[in-house]
Amino acid sequence: MKASDADILIIPGYTNSGPDHWQSRWQAKLSTARRVEQAEWSKPVREDWVARVVEEVEKSTRPVVLVAHSLGVPTAVHAVPRIGNKVAGAFFVAPPDVANPAIRPKHLMTFGPYPRDPLPFPSITVASRNDPFGAFEHADDIAGAWGSLLIDAGESGHINSDSGHGPWPEGTMVFAQFLSRLRADVGRTA
Repeated sequence: MKASDADILIIPGYTNSGPDHWQSRWQAKLSTARRVEQAEWSKPVREDWVARVVEEVEKSTRPVVLVAHSLGVPTAVHAVPRIGNKVAGAFFVAPPDVANPAIRPKHLMTFGPYPRDPLPFPSITVASRNDPFGAFEHADDIAGAWGSLLIDAGESGHINSDSGHGPWPEGTMVFAQFLSRLRADVGRTA
């Protein structure tokens, strides 16, 4: 599949992705990409965030590819029962451990625990070995439950602009390869 064959939904995490974040850069570069906007970026409510993802998927006319970062990952995964048949694939980056009582702010725990059912579409989960919001072992565990290919990003922090991942060329290459392997006929609506 080519990027032009898909509706690429950018699903940012807590407080949104700023202009230097790789998600914002990808959105600007990819003509079929659009951001799932949330009413409350700094006070996320799981049901509201999930509902916005479902709305955006339902508006799509092409197969959907989810590109979720941080709190966007559990948001997307919680939406799967309502959108799974319309999604061609998902690219998950830096999934936080939302079941960890040490997570701050505390209300982010309302996004946990992660569903552990296998995903009905191909996915990649990119995780760092020194992400302050989620241990690599946690990412390995949930990726395994989902049937997601885990990519070890080494010591890359939270894989955001604060950790030096604004342009993130390695991520762009992995995403392009992933996209090229997806089927363009998934999720088509008549």
